[in-house]
Amino acid sequence: MWRQSTALLALDTAGVTPAREAVRWLVEQQCDSGGFAPYRADPARKCDAKTPVDSNATAAAVQALAALGGHAGAVEKAVGWLKSVQNEDGGWGYAPGGASDTNSTAVVIGALASAGEDPDRVTSGEGRSAYDGLLAFQLGCDAGAADRGAFAYQPDKKGGLTANDDATVAGALAGLGEGFVVDPPERDKSEDPERDGAEDTAAPECGSSGAGKDREPGEAAAAAADRIAATLEKDGRLSVLAPGADKPVPDPSNTAEAVIALAAAGRLGATEKPLAWLEKNSAGWTKDNPAGLGMLVLAAHATGDDPRSFGGTDLVERLAATGPEPEAAPAPEAAAKERDEQGERDDDSETIWWIMGAGLVGGIGIGLLLSGRKKRV
Repeated sequence: MWRQSTALLALDTAGVTPAREAVRWLVEQQCDSGGFAPYRADPARKCDAKTPVDSNATAAAVQALAALGGHAGAVEKAVGWLKSVQNEDGGWGYAPGGASDTNSTAVVIGALASAGEDPDRVTSGEGRSAYDGLLAFQLGCDAGAADRGAFAYQPDKKGGLTANDDATVAGALAGLGEGFVVDPPERDKSEDPERDGAEDTAAPECGSSGAGKDREPGEAAAAAADRIAATLEKDGRLSVLAPGADKPVPDPSNTAEAVIALAAAGRLGATEKPLAWLEKNSAGWTKDNPAGLGMLVLAAHATGDDPRSFGGTDLVERLAATGPEPEAAPAPEAAAKERDEQGERDDDSETIWWIMGAGLVGGIGIGLLLSGRKKRV
């Protein structure tokens, strides 16, 4: 379900109309309860009491079907199921009745937002909202400086929180009320490209008064984005320690999601290094991996990059080739022409502003050297 949902969501975002049978397969996997299972041994067999429906598969399907359009009934039914299994703390666990965790709560928040729901108004019987459930997992001002702003996956047995990169990425995106499809922010509205657009969700400062304990979702997301950006600045990618492994290994999937979260937070400058790492190291990871290709397409979209020219690879073409032939897709020549024309319009616009800026600088006699910022195609 996760693979199918991510692939369809990415194709739709790239302007490709997926094959009808691929979309129909996704819709037909919904159980009568409204939930979706992560996989089905026999997809043609109806769900029964033993079918392991879960919040993650259902939330992913909601995001895809809401984006594709024309499936309001299925989306409404799935959202209804998600609401019915919300825990008293406001969050969600992977399976119904399981303890809440950051990642499950985050992907459900993304689904709610995609379906037009306000996560702050989706509350448990105890009156706790989806955001209440999410923010309970964030390390606050009582944590060390290196961990402050990070999210834990779940509390330990004593209620303590341990920073987790995967959970921090999920928490940052959900705190902004975003799913996996994030529209790229405007690049030229902020004087600081490292925090372009981030001023509205600036992370709270910690002091002796204990500031930061009562964060708003946007503030929590900004604090998490700060933590992600600092981690990625070291080597350009996130790592994961697999069960039984001696040392962490690169985590391309979570790195791609981190790019989406940083773009949503307006931190375009912080996406440059991980995007470069993904361009060089994603080939092996995405081989025969529609979910991986889909996440890269979504990462490129979130930053305003071209998924059809990602490190010399046409991600959209590769993704489409993993499933049934799409119903419709822009012809390669037309897509290339559109990119070239857009690039010319951007260059013309930048030239006009450069000339105007140079004239103003000359008029007031300030000797400044103007330099253009390197653009991505």
